[in-house]
Amino acid sequence: MTPVLDVAGLSIRFPNGLKAVDGLTLRVGAGQTLAVVGESGCGKSATALAIIGLLAEGTQVGGAVRLSGQELLGLAPDEMRRLRGGDVAMIFQEPMTSLNPAFTAGDQVAEAIRAHRAISKADAAREAVAMLERVRIPDAARRARQYPHEMSGGMRQRVMIAMALACRPKLLIADEPTTALDVTVQAQILALLDELKRETGTAVLLITHDLGVVADHADHVAVMYAGRVVEHAPAAQLFARPEHPYTIGLLGARPSAASPTARLASIEGTVPDLRTPPPGCRFAPRCPFRIARCEAEAPALTALSAEHGVACHRAPLEASLAA
Repeated sequence: MTPVLDVAGLSIRFPNGLKAVDGLTLRVGAGQTLAVVGESGCGKSATALAIIGLLAEGTQVGGAVRLSGQELLGLAPDEMRRLRGGDVAMIFQEPMTSLNPAFTAGDQVAEAIRAHRAISKADAAREAVAMLERVRIPDAARRARQYPHEMSGGMRQRVMIAMALACRPKLLIADEPTTALDVTVQAQILALLDELKRETGTAVLLITHDLGVVADHADHVAVMYAGRVVEHAPAAQLFARPEHPYTIGLLGARPSAASPTARLASIEGTVPDLRTPPPGCRFAPRCPFRIARCEAEAPALTALSAEHGVACHRAPLEASLAA
């Protein structure tokens, strides 16, 4: 089956020479959620912007990005605008800076509908209210007449979700969609995304640093470090048996319910400068399991099983350490 999103060998180099993404490969199927996790600066958001065609002018992008088999890289701006908001939509981190403060919530959802469908202004306004109701905004008809500054953070994020899903996209990119929200509202928003995904069959690319969110809401996980995917696996498998030392470090840094006051583990060192990355494994300078080969040769992403891949010279790690 053709995946909804198929990213192969994606590379992104900014005008300042920084190569934010290097040879990235991702696939997401219909009705699935792929979580992309990693430290700030690892290339998660740059990947999302490349997929949706919103990188800054002058950025060099290579590889392939296919949406239901259609290549997106190299599309003319007008063609990309027709797809953006229709076949592929995005929820950004901070809705207050993504929504237009000069227009009401209803007008902004209706505009998204009219941009991709031949529909009257009145019908679009009615559909906008229906979408606001669908994302659990109470008294949606009244809220549709309000401006973003008159709404709470959770309400604004629901408006963003309504805009993103108004045209039933094939792919929804959610870039840290609950970062600025309190825990209760965060749970409601994520549950809403799960419900709407099941109803519509939309593929979801969830970009996050919150491993708790990943455990509860992702089907598959891709772990990024310094512009590359270092491990990918079904979510349950990744949490039960991580293989890359960086993944092990991330999972080890989570607080434990059994020992809530225990000191959190940390990953020593810092992320390398991506303008001059190290010649071998980019995680080697911070890795407690490194060997000489790690510092000289970059590991390829190899398959441990049909669904589990890892870029580490010592994988599977447990067997390597036992030897």
